[in-house]
Amino acid sequence: MLVTTSERLIIRQFNEADIEALFMMNARTEMLTYIPTVPFTDIAQAESLLKHVVYADYRKHGFGRWAVELKDSGEVIGFCGPKYLPEFEQVEIGYRYFPEYWGQGIGTEAAKAVADICHPRFKIKELIALILPGNIGSERVAKHIGMTLQQQQDFMGHKVNQFYKRLDSSS
Repeated sequence: MLVTTSERLIIRQFNEADIEALFMMNARTEMLTYIPTVPFTDIAQAESLLKHVVYADYRKHGFGRWAVELKDSGEVIGFCGPKYLPEFEQVEIGYRYFPEYWGQGIGTEAAKAVADICHPRFKIKELIALILPGNIGSERVAKHIGMTLQQQQDFMGHKVNQFYKRLDSSS
């Protein structure tokens, strides 16, 4: 299902046709440098992630991590989307892209498109981004969409920088 678009991108829900891309996003070590997780080694792990995490988020919240594909080729190049984190009682915007697309403004373009629909479509009033120190690219994306560094948090056994953005105008 289509979620939103931008100049170069289509942002949509993941589906079974995306299993290989989802696997590679979680298997390529260069993509996981700043992600506190163990790389996938089997396609069944991506199938399980899709079924038990991604689809579960869509059902429970109406949102979750979404596939980001190029309009001109239809290639899935990463993901971007809001995810409810019960341990923080907040919604995190997260994103990850294949390295060959880094440095092209795609992360900012997708994150802006996603942030722009979070409040009107999903009634999300604020977003956080949890970023490991040293992940300059992700920090740059967060800042470009108007997020500010708020504090450090413990997340998945690591100290992370928490960025914050208010989406609605109420106080």
